[in-house]
Amino acid sequence: MTITEPARTAAQRKHDVLARLEQEIDIWVATADADGLPCLVPLWFAWDGESLWLSTRGTNPTGRNLRDGGRTRLALGHTRDVVLIDGDVRAFGAEDVPEAAADAFAAKTGWDPRTDSPSYAYFQVRPNAVQAWRAEHELRGRHLMRDGEWTG
Repeated sequence: MTITEPARTAAQRKHDVLARLEQEIDIWVATADADGLPCLVPLWFAWDGESLWLSTRGTNPTGRNLRDGGRTRLALGHTRDVVLIDGDVRAFGAEDVPEAAADAFAAKTGWDPRTDSPSYAYFQVRPNAVQAWRAEHELRGRHLMRDGEWTG
C-alpha cells in the first residue's frame, strides 16, 4: 500500500470518530467470560454523546460477559480505518433502562427490544479509551481518549 495522504490531526480524527458513532449502526463487541474465553459479535448500537447503548439477550454469552465482566472493547471499521473503544459497562433490564436511551436505540435501529422479549437487556458502555488510525502512518497519535478524557 502506498500512503499518499498526510496523517489526520487529533481534532480531525476525533471529528471522524464522533461522526461514525452517529452514522454507523453496527459495532464489533469483544468480551470474555470469567475463564478468559473470548467472544466477538456484531451488535447494533446507539450513541448518546457520552455512551454507547447496546442490546442483546442477557442470557447469551455476550450479555452475560458484559454484565458480569463490566468491560468491553468495541471496534468500528475495517483494517484501513480502525476505531477501538475500551469501555466500562453497566447493565439495565428493559424495565429500568433510561427511556431516552431506549428510545434513541429504537429510533436508530428500527428495533425496540422493550417490546420484543423480556430476555433482552441494555448495556451502557462509557468509553475510557479511544484509538483511531487509517494506516501505519497514523499509528502515532492514535490515542484520542485516555481515562475517559479526550486528549485533544
